[in-house]
Amino acid sequence: MLRILLVCSGGMSSAIVQKSIEKECEKQGLKAELRAVGTGAFEAVIQEEGPWDIALVAPQVRYKMASFESAAQEANVPITLIIPQAYTPLGGPQLVQQIKQMTGLGGE
Repeated sequence: MLRILLVCSGGMSSAIVQKSIEKECEKQGLKAELRAVGTGAFEAVIQEEGPWDIALVAPQVRYKMASFESAAQEANVPITLIIPQAYTPLGGPQLVQQIKQMTGLGGE
């Protein structure tokens, strides 16, 4: 089971992206558990509710990337910024490809 943590400003916009990723994972036969959180909860969730396989950061909170990277490094979780073009209800295929690359599951 792939555990994916999404972070956005309030945890709401990432819920739309979460559904897109879940749909694409199901389509590709990948079992995944996703959780969307706001910036204020990220550090606690990544450290206390792990282990996580990857953390994805929404484009609108990239200004906090350095602090997210620090928390992710402490929790030994790979972290990446979602490209804006993939942060949409239709971005699932592109995001799953990014997740596969970052977690070593393959993908180009």
